[in-house]
Amino acid sequence: MGSKKKAFSRREFISRTLSGMASVGLLGVSGKAISSIGREQLGQYSGKEIIYRTLGRTGIRMPVVNMGVMNADNPALVKRSYEIGVRHFDTAASYQRGRNEEMLGNAIKELNVRDKITIGTKIYIPHQQRGMPPEQAKETYLNVAEESLKRLQTDYVDILYSHNVSNIEYLNNPGIQAALQLLKKQKKARFIGFTTHSNMAECINEAARTGFYDVVLTTFNYSMSDNKEVKNSIKNAASKGIGIIAMKTQCSQYWYRENVPSASQKFYEGKIMHKAVLKWVLRHEYITTAVPGYTTFQQMDEDFPVAYDLEYTPEEKKFLKDRNVKLSMGYCQQCYRCVPTCPNEVDIPTLMRTHMYAACYSNFYQARDTLDGIPSGKSLQACASCSTCTASCVNRIDIAKRIDELKTIYT
Repeated sequence: MGSKKKAFSRREFISRTLSGMASVGLLGVSGKAISSIGREQLGQYSGKEIIYRTLGRTGIRMPVVNMGVMNADNPALVKRSYEIGVRHFDTAASYQRGRNEEMLGNAIKELNVRDKITIGTKIYIPHQQRGMPPEQAKETYLNVAEESLKRLQTDYVDILYSHNVSNIEYLNNPGIQAALQLLKKQKKARFIGFTTHSNMAECINEAARTGFYDVVLTTFNYSMSDNKEVKNSIKNAASKGIGIIAMKTQCSQYWYRENVPSASQKFYEGKIMHKAVLKWVLRHEYITTAVPGYTTFQQMDEDFPVAYDLEYTPEEKKFLKDRNVKLSMGYCQQCYRCVPTCPNEVDIPTLMRTHMYAACYSNFYQARDTLDGIPSGKSLQACASCSTCTASCVNRIDIAKRIDELKTIYT
Protein backbone atom coordinates (compact mmCIF):
# COMPACT_ATOMS: atom_id res chain seq x y z
CA MET A 1 0.00 0.00 0.00
CA GLY A 2 1.36 3.43 -0.92
CA SER A 3 4.48 1.86 -2.49
CA LYS A 4 5.21 4.92 -4.61
CA LYS A 5 5.22 7.29 -1.65
CA LYS A 6 8.43 8.33 0.02
CA ALA A 7 9.05 6.21 3.09
CA PHE A 8 9.70 7.90 6.42
CA SER A 9 10.48 6.61 9.88
CA ARG A 10 8.27 6.43 12.94
CA ARG A 11 10.46 9.06 14.59
CA GLU A 12 10.07 11.39 11.62
CA PHE A 13 6.29 10.92 11.63
CA ILE A 14 5.95 11.67 15.34
CA SER A 15 8.28 14.65 15.04
CA ARG A 16 6.24 15.98 12.11
CA THR A 17 2.98 15.41 14.00
CA LEU A 18 4.18 17.21 17.11
CA SER A 19 5.53 20.06 15.01
CA GLY A 20 2.17 20.44 13.28
CA MET A 21 0.35 20.41 16.60
CA ALA A 22 2.60 23.11 17.99
CA SER A 23 1.95 25.28 14.93
CA VAL A 24 -1.77 25.40 15.69
CA GLY A 25 -1.44 25.72 19.45
CA LEU A 26 -2.14 22.09 20.29
CA LEU A 27 0.96 21.97 22.48
CA GLY A 28 1.63 24.41 25.28
CA VAL A 29 4.76 26.52 25.26
CA SER A 30 5.60 25.22 28.72
CA GLY A 31 3.99 23.57 31.70
CA LYS A 32 4.07 26.93 33.45
CA ALA A 33 1.76 28.65 30.99
CA ILE A 34 -0.74 30.94 32.68
CA SER A 35 -4.13 31.66 31.20
CA SER A 36 -4.95 35.27 30.46
CA ILE A 37 -8.62 34.61 29.94
CA GLY A 38 -9.69 36.36 33.15
CA ARG A 39 -8.25 39.70 32.10
CA GLU A 40 -7.89 39.88 28.35
CA GLN A 41 -9.88 37.20 26.54
CA LEU A 42 -13.10 37.88 28.40
CA GLY A 43 -12.77 41.65 28.43
CA GLN A 44 -14.93 41.91 25.33
CA TYR A 45 -17.71 40.05 27.15
CA SER A 46 -18.05 42.59 29.94
CA GLY A 47 -21.71 42.80 30.92
CA LYS A 48 -22.56 39.46 29.31
CA GLU A 49 -23.45 36.26 31.11
CA ILE A 50 -22.32 32.72 30.41
CA ILE A 51 -25.02 30.93 28.39
CA TYR A 52 -26.50 27.99 30.31
CA ARG A 53 -28.77 25.24 29.02
CA THR A 54 -30.61 22.37 30.70
CA LEU A 55 -29.49 18.82 30.00
CA GLY A 56 -32.82 17.31 29.01
CA ARG A 57 -34.86 15.60 31.70
CA THR A 58 -31.85 15.42 34.05
CA GLY A 59 -32.54 19.02 34.99
CA ILE A 60 -28.80 19.74 35.21
CA ARG A 61 -27.98 23.30 34.22
CA MET A 62 -24.57 23.80 32.67
CA PRO A 63 -22.62 26.20 30.46
CA VAL A 64 -22.77 25.57 26.72
CA VAL A 65 -18.98 25.05 26.67
CA ASN A 66 -17.29 22.61 29.04
CA MET A 67 -14.17 20.42 29.12
CA GLY A 68 -13.40 17.10 27.49
CA VAL A 69 -10.56 15.89 29.70
CA MET A 70 -9.45 12.88 27.63
CA ASN A 71 -6.13 14.23 26.32
CA ALA A 72 -5.32 16.53 29.24
CA ASP A 73 -2.75 15.63 31.87
CA ASN A 74 -2.32 18.95 33.69
CA PRO A 75 -4.43 19.41 36.87
CA ALA A 76 -3.74 23.15 36.73
CA LEU A 77 -5.74 23.26 33.48
CA VAL A 78 -8.69 21.58 35.18
CA LYS A 79 -8.51 24.01 38.10
CA ARG A 80 -8.29 27.06 35.85
CA SER A 81 -11.19 25.75 33.77
CA TYR A 82 -13.35 25.66 36.87
CA GLU A 83 -12.24 29.17 37.86
CA ILE A 84 -13.36 30.66 34.54
CA GLY A 85 -16.75 28.93 34.58
CA VAL A 86 -16.50 25.33 33.32
CA ARG A 87 -18.90 23.15 35.30
CA HIS A 88 -18.89 19.83 33.45
CA PHE A 89 -15.85 17.58 33.09
CA ASP A 90 -15.94 14.56 30.78
CA THR A 91 -13.54 11.62 31.27
CA ALA A 92 -13.55 7.79 31.02
CA ALA A 93 -12.16 4.76 32.80
CA SER A 94 -10.07 3.91 29.73
CA TYR A 95 -8.57 7.37 29.14
CA GLN A 96 -4.84 7.25 29.75
CA ARG A 97 -5.55 3.83 31.26
CA GLY A 98 -7.16 5.30 34.36
CA ARG A 99 -4.73 8.14 34.96
CA ASN A 100 -7.10 10.69 33.43
CA GLU A 101 -9.75 9.95 36.07
CA GLU A 102 -7.07 10.07 38.78
CA MET A 103 -5.83 13.47 37.62
CA LEU A 104 -9.37 14.87 37.43
CA GLY A 105 -10.29 13.41 40.81
CA ASN A 106 -7.25 14.94 42.49
CA ALA A 107 -7.91 18.36 40.94
CA ILE A 108 -11.58 18.40 41.96
CA LYS A 109 -10.70 17.29 45.49
CA GLU A 110 -8.16 20.09 45.84
CA LEU A 111 -10.72 22.60 44.58
CA ASN A 112 -13.31 21.17 46.99
CA VAL A 113 -16.10 21.76 44.49
CA ARG A 114 -17.58 18.30 43.98
CA ASP A 115 -21.10 19.56 44.71
CA LYS A 116 -20.73 22.40 42.21
CA ILE A 117 -19.74 20.39 39.12
CA THR A 118 -21.00 17.62 36.86
CA ILE A 119 -18.69 14.66 36.22
CA GLY A 120 -19.28 12.26 33.35
CA THR A 121 -17.29 9.07 32.90
CA LYS A 122 -17.53 6.02 30.65
CA ILE A 123 -17.23 2.25 30.67
CA TYR A 124 -15.77 0.62 27.58
CA ILE A 125 -15.71 -3.02 26.52
CA PRO A 126 -13.52 -3.77 23.47
CA HIS A 127 -15.46 -4.98 20.43
CA GLN A 128 -13.95 -8.46 20.44
CA GLN A 129 -15.24 -8.99 24.00
CA ARG A 130 -18.77 -7.76 23.45
CA GLY A 131 -20.12 -11.24 22.87
CA MET A 132 -19.76 -12.11 26.55
CA PRO A 133 -22.89 -13.39 28.36
CA PRO A 134 -25.16 -10.70 29.86
CA GLU A 135 -24.26 -11.61 33.45
CA GLN A 136 -20.57 -11.23 32.69
CA ALA A 137 -21.19 -7.88 31.01
CA LYS A 138 -23.12 -6.77 34.09
CA GLU A 139 -20.30 -7.76 36.43
CA THR A 140 -17.72 -6.10 34.19
CA TYR A 141 -19.64 -2.83 34.24
CA LEU A 142 -20.16 -2.93 38.01
CA ASN A 143 -16.47 -3.61 38.64
CA VAL A 144 -15.24 -0.88 36.30
CA ALA A 145 -17.68 1.61 37.80
CA GLU A 146 -16.35 0.94 41.31
CA GLU A 147 -12.78 1.45 40.10
CA SER A 148 -13.77 4.74 38.46
CA LEU A 149 -15.35 6.03 41.67
CA LYS A 150 -12.15 5.28 43.56
CA ARG A 151 -9.97 7.04 41.01
CA LEU A 152 -12.31 10.04 40.91
CA GLN A 153 -12.46 10.07 44.74
CA THR A 154 -16.23 10.44 44.75
CA ASP A 155 -19.25 8.44 45.89
CA TYR A 156 -21.09 9.04 42.63
CA VAL A 157 -20.78 10.32 39.09
CA ASP A 158 -23.42 12.53 37.59
CA ILE A 159 -23.43 10.76 34.21
CA LEU A 160 -22.26 7.20 33.60
CA TYR A 161 -21.99 6.22 29.95
CA SER A 162 -21.85 2.98 28.04
CA HIS A 163 -18.96 3.92 25.77
CA ASN A 164 -18.61 3.66 21.99
CA VAL A 165 -22.00 2.20 21.13
CA SER A 166 -22.31 1.46 17.41
CA ASN A 167 -25.33 -0.83 17.11
CA ILE A 168 -28.74 -1.38 18.66
CA GLU A 169 -27.82 -4.83 19.99
CA TYR A 170 -25.08 -3.40 22.19
CA LEU A 171 -27.17 -0.36 23.10
CA ASN A 172 -29.87 -2.66 24.47
CA ASN A 173 -27.54 -5.30 25.96
CA PRO A 174 -29.55 -6.62 28.94
CA GLY A 175 -26.48 -7.15 31.13
CA ILE A 176 -25.22 -3.63 30.58
CA GLN A 177 -28.63 -2.09 31.12
CA ALA A 178 -29.07 -4.11 34.32
CA ALA A 179 -25.72 -2.81 35.61
CA LEU A 180 -26.56 0.79 34.74
CA GLN A 181 -29.97 0.52 36.39
CA LEU A 182 -28.44 -0.94 39.54
CA LEU A 183 -25.77 1.76 39.75
CA LYS A 184 -28.47 4.39 39.34
CA LYS A 185 -30.59 2.75 42.05
CA GLN A 186 -27.56 2.67 44.37
CA LYS A 187 -27.05 6.39 43.64
CA LYS A 188 -23.56 5.75 42.32
CA ALA A 189 -24.68 7.24 39.02
CA ARG A 190 -27.26 10.01 39.01
CA PHE A 191 -28.00 9.56 35.30
CA ILE A 192 -27.04 7.06 32.61
CA GLY A 193 -26.20 7.50 28.96
CA PHE A 194 -24.19 6.23 26.03
CA THR A 195 -21.60 7.62 23.66
CA THR A 196 -21.56 7.03 19.92
CA HIS A 197 -19.09 7.66 17.09
CA SER A 198 -20.63 5.50 14.37
CA ASN A 199 -24.10 4.43 13.24
CA MET A 200 -25.13 7.40 15.31
CA ALA A 201 -28.57 8.12 13.87
CA GLU A 202 -29.83 4.57 14.34
CA CYS A 203 -28.56 4.34 17.93
CA ILE A 204 -29.86 7.77 18.92
CA ASN A 205 -33.29 7.11 17.41
CA GLU A 206 -33.48 3.80 19.27
CA ALA A 207 -32.62 5.53 22.54
CA ALA A 208 -35.39 8.03 21.87
CA ARG A 209 -37.78 5.14 21.25
CA THR A 210 -36.95 3.15 24.42
CA GLY A 211 -36.44 6.04 26.82
CA PHE A 212 -33.89 4.04 28.81
CA TYR A 213 -30.99 6.49 28.57
CA ASP A 214 -30.96 9.98 30.03
CA VAL A 215 -28.01 11.42 28.08
CA VAL A 216 -26.32 10.93 24.71
CA LEU A 217 -22.75 12.05 24.06
CA THR A 218 -22.33 12.08 20.30
CA THR A 219 -19.88 13.18 17.64
CA PHE A 220 -21.19 16.34 16.02
CA ASN A 221 -19.20 18.90 14.06
CA TYR A 222 -19.18 21.16 11.02
CA SER A 223 -18.03 18.42 8.65
CA MET A 224 -21.48 16.88 9.28
CA SER A 225 -23.37 20.01 8.22
CA ASP A 226 -25.11 18.12 5.38
CA ASN A 227 -25.85 15.01 7.45
CA LYS A 228 -29.60 15.45 7.91
CA GLU A 229 -30.03 11.92 9.26
CA VAL A 230 -27.82 12.54 12.30
CA LYS A 231 -29.22 16.03 12.85
CA ASN A 232 -32.80 14.75 12.83
CA SER A 233 -31.99 11.88 15.20
CA ILE A 234 -30.40 14.27 17.70
CA LYS A 235 -33.35 16.64 17.46
CA ASN A 236 -35.73 13.70 17.92
CA ALA A 237 -33.93 12.47 21.03
CA ALA A 238 -33.84 15.96 22.53
CA SER A 239 -37.59 16.31 21.97
CA LYS A 240 -38.06 13.15 24.08
CA GLY A 241 -36.16 14.67 27.01
CA ILE A 242 -32.74 13.11 26.37
CA GLY A 243 -29.87 15.46 27.14
CA ILE A 244 -27.49 15.89 24.20
CA ILE A 245 -23.78 16.62 24.61
CA ALA A 246 -21.55 17.11 21.57
CA MET A 247 -17.99 15.82 21.28
CA LYS A 248 -15.34 15.92 18.52
CA THR A 249 -16.60 19.42 17.81
CA GLN A 250 -13.32 20.83 16.53
CA CYS A 251 -13.13 18.44 13.52
CA SER A 252 -9.77 17.11 14.82
CA GLN A 253 -7.80 20.05 13.33
CA TYR A 254 -6.12 17.81 10.76
CA TRP A 255 -7.97 18.26 7.49
CA TYR A 256 -6.43 21.57 6.42
CA ARG A 257 -2.85 20.40 7.06
CA GLU A 258 -3.62 17.46 4.78
CA ASN A 259 -5.43 19.32 1.99
CA VAL A 260 -4.49 23.00 2.05
CA PRO A 261 -1.17 24.31 0.64
CA SER A 262 1.18 25.30 3.45
CA ALA A 263 1.30 28.91 2.25
CA SER A 264 -2.47 29.20 2.77
CA GLN A 265 -2.77 27.39 6.10
CA LYS A 266 -2.60 30.49 8.29
CA PHE A 267 -6.18 31.34 7.34
CA TYR A 268 -7.37 28.07 8.85
CA GLU A 269 -5.40 28.21 12.08
CA GLY A 270 -6.16 29.57 15.51
CA LYS A 271 -9.10 31.37 17.00
CA ILE A 272 -11.23 31.86 13.90
CA MET A 273 -11.44 28.17 13.09
CA HIS A 274 -11.84 26.97 16.68
CA LYS A 275 -14.56 29.44 17.56
CA ALA A 276 -16.41 29.19 14.26
CA VAL A 277 -16.85 25.42 14.32
CA LEU A 278 -17.71 25.41 18.01
CA LYS A 279 -20.37 28.09 17.53
CA TRP A 280 -21.78 26.15 14.60
CA VAL A 281 -22.41 23.17 16.88
CA LEU A 282 -23.93 25.19 19.70
CA ARG A 283 -26.22 27.24 17.50
CA HIS A 284 -28.25 24.02 17.28
CA GLU A 285 -30.28 24.67 20.40
CA TYR A 286 -31.06 21.00 20.98
CA ILE A 287 -27.36 20.56 21.84
CA THR A 288 -27.02 21.33 25.54
CA THR A 289 -23.25 21.66 25.67
CA ALA A 290 -20.02 20.77 23.91
CA VAL A 291 -16.93 19.23 25.48
CA PRO A 292 -13.98 20.29 23.30
CA GLY A 293 -10.90 18.32 24.29
CA TYR A 294 -8.50 21.16 24.92
CA THR A 295 -5.10 20.40 26.42
CA THR A 296 -3.50 23.84 26.80
CA PHE A 297 -4.38 27.17 28.36
CA GLN A 298 -4.26 28.71 24.89
CA GLN A 299 -6.91 26.31 23.60
CA MET A 300 -9.04 26.97 26.68
CA ASP A 301 -8.75 30.69 26.01
CA GLU A 302 -9.99 30.12 22.47
CA ASP A 303 -12.85 27.78 23.32
CA PHE A 304 -14.50 29.04 26.49
CA PRO A 305 -15.35 32.62 25.39
CA VAL A 306 -17.83 31.00 22.99
CA ALA A 307 -19.94 30.32 26.10
CA TYR A 308 -20.66 34.07 26.26
CA ASP A 309 -21.71 34.71 22.69
CA LEU A 310 -22.82 32.37 19.89
CA GLU A 311 -23.12 35.06 17.22
CA TYR A 312 -20.66 34.72 14.34
CA THR A 313 -18.12 37.45 13.69
CA PRO A 314 -17.67 38.55 10.05
CA GLU A 315 -14.41 36.57 9.94
CA GLU A 316 -16.13 33.44 11.23
CA LYS A 317 -18.91 33.76 8.68
CA LYS A 318 -16.28 34.05 5.95
CA PHE A 319 -14.53 30.94 7.23
CA LEU A 320 -17.69 28.82 7.33
CA LYS A 321 -18.79 29.96 3.87
CA ASP A 322 -15.37 29.25 2.37
CA ARG A 323 -15.85 26.61 -0.33
CA ASN A 324 -12.39 25.20 0.40
CA VAL A 325 -13.39 24.51 4.00
CA LYS A 326 -16.45 22.50 2.98
CA LEU A 327 -14.56 20.61 0.29
CA SER A 328 -11.45 19.89 2.32
CA MET A 329 -12.75 19.21 5.81
CA GLY A 330 -11.96 15.52 5.95
CA TYR A 331 -13.42 14.28 9.22
CA CYS A 332 -14.31 10.58 9.27
CA GLN A 333 -18.02 10.37 10.01
CA GLN A 334 -17.81 6.64 10.79
CA CYS A 335 -20.45 5.85 8.19
CA TYR A 336 -18.73 2.57 7.20
CA ARG A 337 -19.46 3.10 3.51
CA CYS A 338 -15.73 2.71 2.86
CA VAL A 339 -15.62 -0.87 4.15
CA PRO A 340 -17.17 -2.53 1.04
CA THR A 341 -14.54 -0.78 -1.11
CA CYS A 342 -11.77 -2.66 0.73
CA PRO A 343 -11.08 -6.20 -0.55
CA ASN A 344 -10.32 -7.35 3.02
CA GLU A 345 -13.29 -5.48 4.55
CA VAL A 346 -10.96 -3.90 7.09
CA ASP A 347 -12.55 -1.82 9.87
CA ILE A 348 -11.38 1.40 8.24
CA PRO A 349 -13.50 3.77 10.38
CA THR A 350 -11.88 2.52 13.59
CA LEU A 351 -8.46 2.81 11.94
CA MET A 352 -9.33 6.41 11.11
CA ARG A 353 -10.21 7.02 14.76
CA THR A 354 -6.89 5.45 15.74
CA HIS A 355 -5.15 7.83 13.35
CA MET A 356 -7.04 10.78 14.84
CA TYR A 357 -5.91 9.93 18.37
CA ALA A 358 -2.29 9.40 17.28
CA ALA A 359 -1.75 12.09 14.64
CA CYS A 360 -4.14 14.82 15.78
CA TYR A 361 -4.18 14.45 19.56
CA SER A 362 -0.81 12.74 20.08
CA ASN A 363 -2.66 10.48 22.52
CA PHE A 364 -0.85 7.24 21.81
CA TYR A 365 -2.46 5.40 24.73
CA GLN A 366 -5.94 5.99 23.31
CA ALA A 367 -4.71 5.21 19.82
CA ARG A 368 -3.21 1.91 20.94
CA ASP A 369 -6.31 0.90 22.89
CA THR A 370 -8.55 1.78 19.92
CA LEU A 371 -6.36 -0.22 17.56
CA ASP A 372 -6.32 -3.19 19.92
CA GLY A 373 -10.11 -3.13 20.04
CA ILE A 374 -10.44 -4.01 16.35
CA PRO A 375 -11.25 -7.72 15.76
CA SER A 376 -8.46 -9.88 14.40
CA GLY A 377 -8.38 -9.95 10.60
CA LYS A 378 -10.07 -6.56 10.29
CA SER A 379 -7.24 -4.43 11.64
CA LEU A 380 -4.00 -2.94 10.36
CA GLN A 381 -2.36 -6.33 9.80
CA ALA A 382 -4.87 -7.05 7.03
CA CYS A 383 -3.53 -4.04 5.13
CA ALA A 384 -0.03 -5.53 4.89
CA SER A 385 -0.96 -7.69 1.90
CA CYS A 386 -2.09 -4.70 -0.19
CA SER A 387 0.44 -2.97 -2.42
CA THR A 388 -2.16 -0.38 -3.40
CA CYS A 389 -5.08 0.75 -1.26
CA THR A 390 -8.37 0.75 -3.17
CA ALA A 391 -10.57 1.87 -0.27
CA SER A 392 -12.42 5.11 -0.95
CA CYS A 393 -14.26 7.64 1.20
CA VAL A 394 -17.39 9.55 0.21
CA ASN A 395 -16.17 12.42 2.41
CA ARG A 396 -12.86 12.72 0.55
CA ILE A 397 -10.60 11.39 3.31
CA ASP A 398 -7.28 10.08 2.01
CA ILE A 399 -7.61 6.62 3.55
CA ALA A 400 -4.43 5.25 1.97
CA LYS A 401 -2.30 8.06 3.36
CA ARG A 402 -3.63 7.69 6.88
CA ILE A 403 -3.21 3.93 6.88
CA ASP A 404 0.35 4.37 5.63
CA GLU A 405 1.01 6.65 8.57
CA LEU A 406 -0.50 4.12 10.97
CA LYS A 407 1.82 1.50 9.53
CA THR A 408 4.73 3.81 10.19
CA ILE A 409 3.80 3.92 13.87
CA TYR A 410 2.60 0.40 14.54
CA THR A 411 4.34 -1.98 12.11
